[in-house]
Amino acid sequence: MASNDRVTIDVDKRRAALKEIDEAKFGWQHIRACLVAGTGFFMDAYDLFAINFASTMIGYVYYGGKTPANIDLGLKVTGSIGTFLGQLGFGYLADRLGRKRMYGVELMIIIVATVASAVAGQSRAVSVVGIIMFWRVIMGVGIGGDYPLSAIITSEFATKKRRGAMMASVFAMQGFGILASAIVALIVLAAFKNAILEDVSAVDYCWRIVLGCGAIPGLLALYFRLTIPETPRYTMDVEYDVNKATNDITSYLHKTDTQDDRDGAGNYVDVPKASWSDFRNYFGKWSNGKVLLGTAVSWFALDIAFYGIGLNNGIILSAIGYADTHDADLNLKAYNSLKNMAVGNIIITIMGTVPGYWVTVAFVDSWGRKPIQLMGFAVLTVLFIVMGAAFTPLKEHSIPAFIVLFTLLQFFQNFGPNTTTFIVPGEVFPTRYRSTGHGISAASGKLGAIVAQVGFSKLKDIGGPNAFVGPLLLIFAAWMFIGGLFSIFIPETKGLSLEELANEEGTYNVEERKERIKSDA
Repeated sequence: MASNDRVTIDVDKRRAALKEIDEAKFGWQHIRACLVAGTGFFMDAYDLFAINFASTMIGYVYYGGKTPANIDLGLKVTGSIGTFLGQLGFGYLADRLGRKRMYGVELMIIIVATVASAVAGQSRAVSVVGIIMFWRVIMGVGIGGDYPLSAIITSEFATKKRRGAMMASVFAMQGFGILASAIVALIVLAAFKNAILEDVSAVDYCWRIVLGCGAIPGLLALYFRLTIPETPRYTMDVEYDVNKATNDITSYLHKTDTQDDRDGAGNYVDVPKASWSDFRNYFGKWSNGKVLLGTAVSWFALDIAFYGIGLNNGIILSAIGYADTHDADLNLKAYNSLKNMAVGNIIITIMGTVPGYWVTVAFVDSWGRKPIQLMGFAVLTVLFIVMGAAFTPLKEHSIPAFIVLFTLLQFFQNFGPNTTTFIVPGEVFPTRYRSTGHGISAASGKLGAIVAQVGFSKLKDIGGPNAFVGPLLLIFAAWMFIGGLFSIFIPETKGLSLEELANEEGTYNVEERKERIKSDA
């Protein structure tokens, strides 16, 4: 008889069902899952990074040419605050209520908030930027939900052999989202060029269109998210219905040789039930707790630099003299500065950001997650030290060299910890806490992003406009070193099933996992 905190299932049937997922032939159903999840990440990145352009454009429309530092910070940090809340909230709810029930809800939140922020208007009671900030918090909640949901759904449907590549390809859609925001900004600027040269207030149309276009990918993906099946692992390990999970696997893989064994909801044997005491029990063991500590702190450290740089590309390009122009006419200055900013971002994204993501996709299942993460943190530490220490001479004598280093920085962020910190938390926790664990890790990262954005905004002008950017890059180097240290706590996950990685006795067959690790070594 099962106790209140443990339920038992037919081990052989469970193992057979999981083997069918883990060893399935890679096919259209896996590509479809990646596309459905990846479209959300495309939209997430577009919405988060489009504010780079919108904030600068708003400065020309409402503040005489330059967005005040506090307004710029508010516009950029509010999305991260909402994302932090969404990662924690949706991470917990996906474990409590199911992946399917929550998937699509977060996308609807993003779509509504994106459109609302694009049509924000000025009023006596509330300024236009105040309304945008409000809606960006709401939008961030939806984006935050996308992190654990897309990661977990992809990992739980993936084959063992290609799980890393599938998860990395979903996350890699961020690169295309960042690129799309810069391309849309450039196209919109070209379309309104004559109007801007006549009256700078025409830029008001531009930022609204740039932000509003972010809703389009979500509308395309919404139907598929609402109709995706529940993951079989959740059905087995949280709902305890092996028979339904077996049928769901058959349906997902489009097989016709269904083994329908409906003699009850399962023959129950030793699977822990999710509860606060079980959560403390599981993560209270150092062997499990150190993994959560490693995934959370390494993501926190990474995002201090990733968002400190990523959401301030325009400021950094301006600091080295690339984005700014010296045109006396405000209308001409607005157009040229915004165009240079968009072109600079396109160059950096095409040469560094996008290739970095897809090199990870190519190597993550052969080289492994942990080596890529450790290598990435090591290279980033060196690059930040070089760029920070030589910031002034590079700015004054060699802007092209700085752009090359900056592009390498983007490459090794993505062929490195930015991708692996997303993948590993989706693999290393048991099904009942997988989404919660990923949500905690991702929220730790977003906390780092918030710290970075506030710190960058408050510190960059010490000693004069953008005078402290060089020392900030050295601070980022220190955080990259810390991220590398805490990465030691994460296990290598390539080639292991999610059940082997869960590190639990009973159904999860720890002895089999130990033997396998020994034979691999």
